[in-house]
Amino acid sequence: MAKKVIVTADSTCDLSEELKSRYGIKTIPMHINLNGSFHDDMVDITPDDIYQNFYSTGTLPKTAAISIGEYTDFFKPFVDEGYEVVHINLGGALSASAKNCALAAAELEGVYPVDSFSLSTGSGLLVIEAAIAAEQGFSGREVAEKISSMRSKVSASFIIDKLNFLRAGGRCSTLAMLGANLLSLKPCIEVVNTDGSMTVGKKYRGKLDRVLETYVNDRLAMFEHIKKDRAFITHSGISKEIESSIYELVKSKGIFDEIYITKASCTISSHCGPNTLGVLFLTE
Repeated sequence: MAKKVIVTADSTCDLSEELKSRYGIKTIPMHINLNGSFHDDMVDITPDDIYQNFYSTGTLPKTAAISIGEYTDFFKPFVDEGYEVVHINLGGALSASAKNCALAAAELEGVYPVDSFSLSTGSGLLVIEAAIAAEQGFSGREVAEKISSMRSKVSASFIIDKLNFLRAGGRCSTLAMLGANLLSLKPCIEVVNTDGSMTVGKKYRGKLDRVLETYVNDRLAMFEHIKKDRAFITHSGISKEIESSIYELVKSKGIFDEIYITKASCTISSHCGPNTLGVLFLTE
């Protein structure tokens, strides 16, 4: 008799509690070191805590990967209960978690790790597809193979409002930050879905609400065959007015059956800062 399959993921998949409950998804938290105090991402620390600390001290937390031992302890109860496990990781180009997960999985029978080559709800899209495949009766190996084949179909991108957090994290120079902020430049950060690295795409200029509207129009016009099942509007904290307007804009396109709004985890938000927003989806 085939074993049941459970789908798990790093907390950076940024799926809401409602979606995790609906699809039976379990997550393991990344770690946040804020001023020497260690926290579990979105368990006992939120992005707002990080922002408040940054504005008062000018420093960002350090993010830490999930260890081999933590993955082993996370998977073992499922294996002992007779499950096969398919685990979707934050992109290996962005974190050592994917490597640690693979090492842990090698010591356990029936655990299949998948490097998402993505982040946030870019990986979340794959997590949901994995859960659906598991519900349809695919084996753990078959689910992992199916999801691995879908990684190159993930469109994950974000608009960064201000570069202050990228500068503080050493990801851009002070001069570049000052120049971009002075000129109201807002870069589109794109995830390369063949390896999970990130690159800078189009640089928009103007007020955030106008930039986001143009970005959404550009992004959805970029692909001829978009998978219509679902899309995510994921942000790191933004006004309700902008959140609502972007939702209505995406909805007006008539492309997607379901559109979810989610908030990015601490691991993601600490690198990009508030007012970052992206529209993420799959292509056929």
